[in-house]
Amino acid sequence: MMRKALDCLYTASGVAAAVFLVAIFAIVLAQVAANSLDYVIGLFSGQPIGLVVPSYAEIAGFFLAASSFLALPYAMRHGSHIRVTLVLMHLPEAVRRVAAIAVCLVGGATSAYFAYYAWQLVLESHEFGDLSQGLVAVPLWIPQMPIAIGASILAVCLVDSAIRFIQDGTDAACDLGAGSE
Repeated sequence: MMRKALDCLYTASGVAAAVFLVAIFAIVLAQVAANSLDYVIGLFSGQPIGLVVPSYAEIAGFFLAASSFLALPYAMRHGSHIRVTLVLMHLPEAVRRVAAIAVCLVGGATSAYFAYYAWQLVLESHEFGDLSQGLVAVPLWIPQMPIAIGASILAVCLVDSAIRFIQDGTDAACDLGAGSE
């Protein structure tokens, strides 16, 4: 039951990351269309009218940060992160398992530390009413929240991987060299 819930959480995080990537595509496409239409208007009228998607670059940057952090747990679960197999594959089996558990726990602690401060930043931005500086003033806590969520889920994923190593000695997502020989 818990395994299925965690896997659903990691998948939902990956789907959300993909949605943000599609949103980046859509907003950049809208700006390209606006530029193209502006160019055509300029050809017929002699002067372009300056069509623009307000703050498109800033919003695309927010979407990129959201996508990057929300993709981390999904990538971890599917073994897509850069891993330390080069070192671990040369260790004896017993040492390899302990090292893999340690790597997952250290990564989980680091992610939890980052997530804690990311949530602090979200709360402070909300409390102080911080706004982005673009043409469209976006409350900064909104684009900061997916970063905190992604870091939090990554911490859970790494601790989950360490627990799986402890329980049965294997974890497909955090297979840091086990069986790589």
